[in-house]
Amino acid sequence: MRLDGKAEGLRQSMSWLHTWTGILLGGLLYVIFFTGTLSYFQDEISLWMKPELHASVPPATTELSAQAAMASMARIAPDASTWTLTLPTERRTTVGASWRPPGQENAGRAGLKRAELDAVTGEQITPRETRGGGFLYRFHFELHSMPRAVARWIVGIATMFMFVAIISGVITHKKIFADFFTFRPRKGQRSWLDAHNASAVLALPFHIVITFSGLLLFMATLMPWAIESAYQGDRQAYNAERRGGGAQAEQRAPRGPRGGRDGASAQPADLAAAIGPMLAQTRQEWPGRSVGTITVNRPGKPNATVELREHGSESMISRGASKRLRFDAASGKLLDSPPARQPSTASAIFNVMVVAHLGDFAGPAVRWLLFLSGVMGTAMVGTGMVLWVVKRLPERRKLGHTPWGHHLVEKTNIAVIAGLALATAGYFWSNRLLPFDMAGRTGWEINAFFIVWLASLLHAIVRPARAAWIEQCIAASLLFALLPLLNPLTGGHGLYTSLQAGQSSIAAFDLAMLALAAIFAAIPFHMLRKQRRAAAATAPAAPLAPASTSVTP
Repeated sequence: MRLDGKAEGLRQSMSWLHTWTGILLGGLLYVIFFTGTLSYFQDEISLWMKPELHASVPPATTELSAQAAMASMARIAPDASTWTLTLPTERRTTVGASWRPPGQENAGRAGLKRAELDAVTGEQITPRETRGGGFLYRFHFELHSMPRAVARWIVGIATMFMFVAIISGVITHKKIFADFFTFRPRKGQRSWLDAHNASAVLALPFHIVITFSGLLLFMATLMPWAIESAYQGDRQAYNAERRGGGAQAEQRAPRGPRGGRDGASAQPADLAAAIGPMLAQTRQEWPGRSVGTITVNRPGKPNATVELREHGSESMISRGASKRLRFDAASGKLLDSPPARQPSTASAIFNVMVVAHLGDFAGPAVRWLLFLSGVMGTAMVGTGMVLWVVKRLPERRKLGHTPWGHHLVEKTNIAVIAGLALATAGYFWSNRLLPFDMAGRTGWEINAFFIVWLASLLHAIVRPARAAWIEQCIAASLLFALLPLLNPLTGGHGLYTSLQAGQSSIAAFDLAMLALAAIFAAIPFHMLRKQRRAAAATAPAAPLAPASTSVTP
């Protein structure tokens, strides 16, 4: 209902809903989009933040890495009940090893020991302590320093509002697809609206899929009642059935040979020598596919078995459930393998949406496409936040002062958009500048993130809005641009070295930082050019022309 008592049309109602959804949750949605976009390179970020691992360059074939890792594990953990080795890929330069010491069989993940092994020599590498990309990934949907359930509720509700904002935005704009081809520069509010529309329409399918799939990921949090009723509170049974096959099928995996059954030898196997033929047989069974992980059960025992898992999966329907082959370690004989999961139709649809959200299936090219789509989504939210302020500039000029609500939104926008970029850059810089053996190192990296973010907010409060935008964006651009130079100076492989060595994951991080530097450099460049044009236009009448009254980028 309008103030004059007349009824509003659908488009006017949707416009109101779209505006206030954005203003109430725009800052949180920007944080979710920004950190979620960076999370497409979570593994690359984690690798970059452990420069000690850069010296490990994977060989041409996985056999060499597997053999060296097997020999190393025989020295590191000869009495372990299991070994698990994650082989190098285009996103991993080392062999990730984990094992379960004797007596820790029922201790879950807490009972596991972990190490990183050189991909060629198998020697153990000790990287610095860090949360790496995992912090940004978790912050994307669990925030920080609050109960996990509460954080998921907050982010889930924000995601729901985001979906409402997208749908209402599509309804609000009469010519949304025509708007995609329309951009009128130097038109103030109209230019910001065009940028908001273009960034929204350019990646509209991505925005819809990423938001809807995000809601699916929060399904058990936002709507737990059906699960509680159908499974009597047994979440494990629900998760097992959702993954395909049910709880009983999950437990029906074949057991290993006992004391010579299934043709097992009475002598312990030389695993370093035996793994090569097993990998060769796997290539015959899975043409065009590669092995991702190797699990050895009861290593050093006569009844040891070796399980090889496919790297990734050929189908999004199974959500990364890879094929497996099991071998008797001593004889190399192929044993019965666990049956592949067969998800139901509903689970298959769920899996496709979730895998699309996480980007698990993506190769380098698709990963970059997802990253750029995420950048467009971040820009869509950011331009919407700025547009709210720009639309109210005439009202502020008419009033002769800035209402406190406008002031609050304007300062918050600076701290969220420019400040989050500064905080992220500060997180990466602290990773390289804090002492290697500093106590509580991981926590201090995260503290640096929030200290820089708080400093950004204080700077935005005390400085004029225009100056705060320019200074913070320049600082963020410089910090991002200098990271590729900081990398080789603090023990990592620089961009040239990583490209020469074929370490695309390290190079991808440096290139992504340069892309972010360019984006944040464009903002002050645009603002300063706009200010110079305004000064030039008024120069004949007033040689010492004042700056433009606009206080937004």
